[in-house]
Amino acid sequence: MRRSTSTAVVTGGAGFVGSWLCQRLLADGHEVWCIDSLVTGRRDNIAHLLPDPCFTFVEADVCEPFDVPGDVDLVLHLASPASPVHYLRMPIETLQVGSTGTTNALDLAERKQARFLMASTSEVYGDPLEHPQRETYWGNVNPVGPRSVYDEAKRFSEALTTAYRDHRGVDTVIARLFNTYGPRMAHQDGRVVPTFVHQALLGEPLTVAGDGSQTRSLCFVEDTVEGLLRLAASGERGPVNIGNDRELTVLEIAEVVKEITGSDSPIEFIDLPTDDPKVRRPDISRAEELLGWRPRTPVRDGLSRTVAWMAAERAEAASA
Repeated sequence: MRRSTSTAVVTGGAGFVGSWLCQRLLADGHEVWCIDSLVTGRRDNIAHLLPDPCFTFVEADVCEPFDVPGDVDLVLHLASPASPVHYLRMPIETLQVGSTGTTNALDLAERKQARFLMASTSEVYGDPLEHPQRETYWGNVNPVGPRSVYDEAKRFSEALTTAYRDHRGVDTVIARLFNTYGPRMAHQDGRVVPTFVHQALLGEPLTVAGDGSQTRSLCFVEDTVEGLLRLAASGERGPVNIGNDRELTVLEIAEVVKEITGSDSPIEFIDLPTDDPKVRRPDISRAEELLGWRPRTPVRDGLSRTVAWMAAERAEAASA
């Protein structure tokens, strides 16, 4: 049996990014406790990890106080609805996990004297007036708009994480993630990549909001996980942007997905959602300087892997 070098707790560990993070931590020789309510996470995401004796899954809501036995070296807090479909359906729950859930995760890190990483989001920048977005930018967020439940939950989480560091001495760091994509994303979660891939595989029109000129910066999930772990292992307090500084329009992403899938689906333009960001591109100079990190996976390669996974999942579901 492999001997673990340290113990990590991952909240939201059965989610998209969380499951990849658990997988990488196990591969690196750590003992991993995965905490997830399975409200948006999926047991299928971690099914291949369950036989590992160094992996423990606990189905629990982080909005309730929770604990794990023994020493803990690292708490990585990823629990939260992250897609528009989910946080618009569960606005109050999203705010609660950003406030009460973050408090409980920070309390665990304080009790265990563990390093704490808060997985925040580029959404704290809102519809940015600064481009590209640097960590020093305060953002342009509508506090009462439909997206505010997610934006403000993460902004509060950042403030709370900072307060625990400054006033309670907890060793914390904040990461701001930009447009992570890859296998294990829910097919219909409302984010641009799974939406386009799902539509293309079904031969449905690819629904591009507005005129498609708004931009996104896609970062493959394995690159995101590498950035998170380098940040966790550093002595930095953040925030630090973790994302791809290559910018694509939404229309360009749709065209690449059509090409990779071989789909003849038409492009269909729909109304732009309220408060939809017009641009999104991180300045990652801090991550490069402090962590020696930048994304390695070309977007076309990452999209090809995502398409292959979603196609296989769709075929498996059809045969079942």
